[in-house]
Amino acid sequence: MGNSSDMWHNVCDIDDLVENSGVCALVEGKQIAIFHLSSEPEQLYAVSNYDPVGKANVISRGIVGSIDDEPIVASPLYKQHFSLIDGRCFEEAAALTVYPARIEGRQVQLQLTA
Repeated sequence: MGNSSDMWHNVCDIDDLVENSGVCALVEGKQIAIFHLSSEPEQLYAVSNYDPVGKANVISRGIVGSIDDEPIVASPLYKQHFSLIDGRCFEEAAALTVYPARIEGRQVQLQLTA
């Protein structure tokens, strides 16, 4: 049996997400920003909601887009761009934690690995 951090957590129904936008979920005490991007093959991305540059929980309110075909979110505070694939910041030495996300049936599920 794997440890509890390897478990998938049911977070919400797929209908609770807003396409091409972010929502914030509280999972085991962690604020996680979930993005449902209909134009991307993966479609579902989950990163920490905490902006390490602006030092506030605001990433779920960021604007999504892409840089060189890579899905990103721009922080609503100082507009740094973070990769939704690996969490790295394009402008600064900072990063978001990335969480595995999937859709099982109608359930949005996240795996807490950190």
